[in-house]
Amino acid sequence: MTTTPRRFSQVDVFSAHGLRGNPLAVVHDADGLDEQTLAQFARWTNLSETTFLLPPTDPAADYRVRIFTTGGELPFAGHPTLGSAHAWLEAGGVPRDAGRVVQQCGVGLVTVRRGERLAFAAPPLLRSGEVDPARAEEVLAALDLDPARVLGMAWVDNGPGWIGIELGSAEEVLAVEPVPALAGLLKVGLVGRWPDPASVGKDVEVRAFYGDGTDFGEDPVTGSLNAGLAQWLVGAGRLPDRYVAGQGVRRHRDGRVHVERRDGQVWVGGDTVTTVSGTVRLPG
Repeated sequence: MTTTPRRFSQVDVFSAHGLRGNPLAVVHDADGLDEQTLAQFARWTNLSETTFLLPPTDPAADYRVRIFTTGGELPFAGHPTLGSAHAWLEAGGVPRDAGRVVQQCGVGLVTVRRGERLAFAAPPLLRSGEVDPARAEEVLAALDLDPARVLGMAWVDNGPGWIGIELGSAEEVLAVEPVPALAGLLKVGLVGRWPDPASVGKDVEVRAFYGDGTDFGEDPVTGSLNAGLAQWLVGAGRLPDRYVAGQGVRRHRDGRVHVERRDGQVWVGGDTVTTVSGTVRLPG
């Protein structure tokens, strides 16, 4: 079996300093690799996501990306979008429009704005609105949450399948202790406000939990969830048009997600830093 060396990057997303955000593995020039190899390499990296950069099939896109977790492929994810755009630009990618990069992925075209930091345009929610009572009861049991503490719950699904829950404070968010045995196929995010944002450098605290029926964990920093939460809560007037979300404290991280609604469009941004670069040898 022949192996071809391909450029490789590992990018820390939602961190200006590295090692505090959410790492992403990026394989460049991934054409020629079959699906089994993509999935196997994603399992081998053992990161929350691994992406593979490909030539676009849509003439409006600058590149195409396939996004894999250790359990399978996602149509969209936030930190892989920012990290992939960072890696593509750093490798010499030249976008058609100097002010933005257009990514093609499973949900279609996603615009990544260039500026002080990269920011992606939140894609439309695939599912929104009320969570049915039986599902809500399962979620609250898995998180060991008293319903009286919940200010709101809604679907905020832009691909991965997120449910959002608003709690009364950031401290309440950080205090949650899930029950892994009850997690099932859980994908849920928590958000709560900080009482004195200036003192902590963030307006809200976010946590993201996921279960696939066999495994359960907490994601360090999650772009897709923050996008969905913003579309829900900014749209409802419960969060301002511009704010900073912190995430990762319970995972020993210190991520910062910069959220802004401009002209009706929610943008989710974060700093990106390359921590590893080199080549990988994969069959194909």
